[in-house]
Amino acid sequence: MGQILHGSATTTHAIRAAIQRSKAPLKELAAQHGLNQKTVAKWRKRAFVHDAPMGPKNPRSTVLSAEEEAAVVAFRRHTLLPLDDCLYALQATIPQLTRSSLHRCFQRHGINRLPQVEGDKTARQAFRRYPIGYFHIDIAEVRTEEGKLHLFVAVDRTSKFAFAQLHKAANVRIAAGFLEALLEAVPYRVHTVLTDNGVQFCDSPRHRSGPTARYRVHMFDRVCREHGIDHRLTKPNHPWTNGQVERMNRTLKDATVRRYHYGSHQQLRQHLAAFLDAYNFAKRLKTLRGLTPYEHICNVWTNEPDRFSYDPTHLTSGLNT
Repeated sequence: MGQILHGSATTTHAIRAAIQRSKAPLKELAAQHGLNQKTVAKWRKRAFVHDAPMGPKNPRSTVLSAEEEAAVVAFRRHTLLPLDDCLYALQATIPQLTRSSLHRCFQRHGINRLPQVEGDKTARQAFRRYPIGYFHIDIAEVRTEEGKLHLFVAVDRTSKFAFAQLHKAANVRIAAGFLEALLEAVPYRVHTVLTDNGVQFCDSPRHRSGPTARYRVHMFDRVCREHGIDHRLTKPNHPWTNGQVERMNRTLKDATVRRYHYGSHQQLRQHLAAFLDAYNFAKRLKTLRGLTPYEHICNVWTNEPDRFSYDPTHLTSGLNT
């Protein structure tokens, strides 16, 4: 079995055992092994040959009080959230909390690793990096007491900025109008949109190359051409290609129709607008290194102002002076 010694160790387990067995004087043993007499005396006094822990006997945080540490541990055990999500949630009440101090706290209490669930991890490939302005667009169905609505959703691949609208129908005209509303809502230039092969976004594959389709051009594609947008389509029967907006659909449903009952379409519209404001301006995302989508957009505005049509700080509520 290999021995694990600290970097400044001058003895091995065999030398330490020999010192403990020997009856020779300290001076003689020190000369024999090339050691200091204090080192020989230390190992002769011990009954073991492994390195003793040199840290504090009762480890505690220098950042958190005992009450704060107990609250942090209880929060982790109750929510089972990842490290960064715990940090973002707790910093509002414990402002001095840092990522490293939180991780050390979890280590001390043996909760730095979440329990593994079989089959919950799948192989992932890193997304290709694109400049800000690449939007994924999709449509989902939601219901209130008044009936069915179509949820149009768009999410930026880079900034994670989300935009959504509710409509009673899902046709070509409404899809084109949604894209125009998206272009007005974002403060920067949209250069690419990715959609599925639904008839709201493109002609069916068998008619796409026909003379009529080439001559009239689909209404959604017309809006794209007017604004210099590259319209890309997913591979048929491969919805995971548009996975970012599919995940946003689930997030919006989990926060609204899957959790609450709505007596009218207007109630759902108001709640959806409030959630999108909270997501875009207050939700800190790990993929953005702890920034909100709005903060990330402002950072890009500072470094690449040529991509923007107006100052994104004008999106905040209140007077713009």
